[in-house]
Amino acid sequence: MRRALLVIATIMLTTVAHGRHRVFDENVRTLQVSLNDNPLLPPVLTLEKTSYLRISWDEMSHEYHRYIYRIQHCTRNWEPTEGLFESDFLHGTNDLPVEDYEYSFNTTQNYTHYSMTFPNKDANVLLSGNYKLLVFNEDDTDEGPAIEVRFQVVENVMPVSMQVSSNTDIDFNAQHQQVALSLNYGTCRVTDPYNQIHAVVMQNRRPSHTVAGIRPDINKANGLEWKHCKELIFPAGNEYHKFEILDVNHSGMNVDHMRWFEPFHHAILWEDKVPHSYLTEKDHNGTFYPRTDDQEANDTQSEYVIVHFALQSPRLSKKVYVNGEWSNGEFAEDCQMQYNEEYSLYEASILLKQGYYDYQYTTDDGATADTMGNFWQTENEYQAFIYYKEAGSRYDRIVGYTRVNTRF
Repeated sequence: MRRALLVIATIMLTTVAHGRHRVFDENVRTLQVSLNDNPLLPPVLTLEKTSYLRISWDEMSHEYHRYIYRIQHCTRNWEPTEGLFESDFLHGTNDLPVEDYEYSFNTTQNYTHYSMTFPNKDANVLLSGNYKLLVFNEDDTDEGPAIEVRFQVVENVMPVSMQVSSNTDIDFNAQHQQVALSLNYGTCRVTDPYNQIHAVVMQNRRPSHTVAGIRPDINKANGLEWKHCKELIFPAGNEYHKFEILDVNHSGMNVDHMRWFEPFHHAILWEDKVPHSYLTEKDHNGTFYPRTDDQEANDTQSEYVIVHFALQSPRLSKKVYVNGEWSNGEFAEDCQMQYNEEYSLYEASILLKQGYYDYQYTTDDGATADTMGNFWQTENEYQAFIYYKEAGSRYDRIVGYTRVNTRF
């Protein structure tokens, strides 16, 4: 079925309420946060190792903006930590400028590409815990940050292990996966484990699939275990869909055809259907990577393209969204799909930078049952963070961390 191409409304990603990272400036696009320049790795630093975050974004003009960034230590609930001085958690100074920028070249849409790394020679963190890196436009600091990047810093002093099984407490090789954790206190003094220790488990870095404050079911002299906790049973989901646009004049992976309607190129993806079985194609759990076919100037020579998504489905009682790491959230208003009664499908048109993208369809409760299905074979990434606040301490430490990719 070939649907009509709607080119009147151009959807651009703006403020996101629920994402790991948040963009508040409507002129900022393509926020990317990678660990050691690897977009597949989550933004988790360790106090013991030399690693860094690369943070980049596009401002949609050729007008230079002076950006400054500020580091903020947070509680396990992502609220600013009270009782800490800046010098307690930061080596160096705050409000430093973002100095690396390049103008786009030979693109239909002008933009300026900004990038920075953290930690760097001017600033580093001293404590473990949750952190926000806030980017401000120096001319509009009173308006609040333009960008909020969230990351964690870990000190591995409590060994933690994680197992994921499709044999869950509610079904067997069906629609769910269950996580089990085992924690050893190591050399830490824990006198009140139920109040001092807090575990957080996240599936595919999705806020709606994050579980916090899970009470362990086994309390041992030297640690805790979470073996049969129903809170740690996750819908299995399905593999992400994906597409790639390397050349705006030719159709790439999962692209039906390309069109030009001034002032943008348009990529019309093949229509997706709600899967009735497991998708066997390998994905990257929602990540994305801007790039072109020559691979030499991805940051400044990639075009911005309006990508048209379509999902064949009966009308659902819930709102439907298309999302991935690139949307900086799961329920961005700009990523909500509209139902086309004539063709019996959901549609969305979103301005994205040329490159490779994973994407999925979810309903407004974060579920994929009606849009992607749930299949026990699905490869998912799970992260577990162990927060510890000893008696008299002023902040939440992250003392244990592990990451597992399922393979069944």
